[in-house]
Amino acid sequence: MLLENIQKESLDLLRQLIRIQSFSKEEDRTANLIAQFLEERGIKTQRKMNNVWAYNKHFDANKPTLLLNSHHDTVKPNSGYTRDPYDAAIEGDKLFGLGSNDAGGCLVSLIGTFLYYYEQENLKYNICLAATAEEEISGNNGLELVLPDLGELEFGIVGEPTEMNLAIAERGLLVLDCVSHGKAGHAAREEGENAIYKALKDIEWFRNYQFPKVSEVFGPLKMTVTIINAGSQHNVVPANCTFTVDVRVTDAYTNEEVLEIIRANVDCDVTPRSIRLKPSSIDKNHPVVQAGVALGKTTYGSPTTSDQALLDIPSVKVGPGFSGRSHMADEFLYVREVAEGVAGYVNMLKPVVVG
Repeated sequence: MLLENIQKESLDLLRQLIRIQSFSKEEDRTANLIAQFLEERGIKTQRKMNNVWAYNKHFDANKPTLLLNSHHDTVKPNSGYTRDPYDAAIEGDKLFGLGSNDAGGCLVSLIGTFLYYYEQENLKYNICLAATAEEEISGNNGLELVLPDLGELEFGIVGEPTEMNLAIAERGLLVLDCVSHGKAGHAAREEGENAIYKALKDIEWFRNYQFPKVSEVFGPLKMTVTIINAGSQHNVVPANCTFTVDVRVTDAYTNEEVLEIIRANVDCDVTPRSIRLKPSSIDKNHPVVQAGVALGKTTYGSPTTSDQALLDIPSVKVGPGFSGRSHMADEFLYVREVAEGVAGYVNMLKPVVVG
């Protein structure tokens, strides 16, 4: 297909997606639309729950496979909207609508890129396109659910709005629920063991500890105590003090390594809500990164978490749109960004998959 035709079809698809409500866990109708769009073009799709995926026409099991992934769920529109979130109106150079920027523009641009390469023979890589669900809530029934079905993957491109610059690393996330234990007693007498005082010692450790390994991309790992709760009334020494720690893990450590170090240094009980959201990275000398740099794009480390955190392969986060527009009232994407997204992905992959 001609690139210009693909760019137009990608924009049309985005407008159709915007018009369909697709909150996390409610993406069945956008999944239907994506599958229909591909199948109308002769592409066989596979589906599990609200996740849709497909492979290039000349798939060869002897070749490595690259993943093109983005999500089609959205957050709920915030109260600041002044226009219909589902209108998909184009005014001037802007396309308005919920999910237009995060991550509809990325998704349709990756779908367009897949179409561009779909029928090409003798590619160096197979291409797997996966349009997945539940990214906005880090859900279990999105990309994580279908990864075992996608087969062995060599590396991935995750579509999120980065102005087509290259996030070559992404912080992981650990949310820790901590409990310091004391012994209840009357505050007027020398009774009990105050759990708050015990917690303060550990909180001070979280505040000041510096992990020895420092990421080249992000710098030091960051830990922040964000919630604390203790006590039932003024004259009772509290037996327990609970607090929550937000840990932004860098590519210098795995989540498991960070958890082990923390537990070795504090007295409180430490329970992670999840260890699924892992730090991720790709070597800045990887061919796809170098191809992006050759197109004038910059590399950086992303502080925000995406489905990239679920991948155990090298991956780069890149896509049209601007992260600052995500989840904003009257969300929009510049119309030109869809065409630029398709062309950007196509040109980035050309020296990698064609040679």
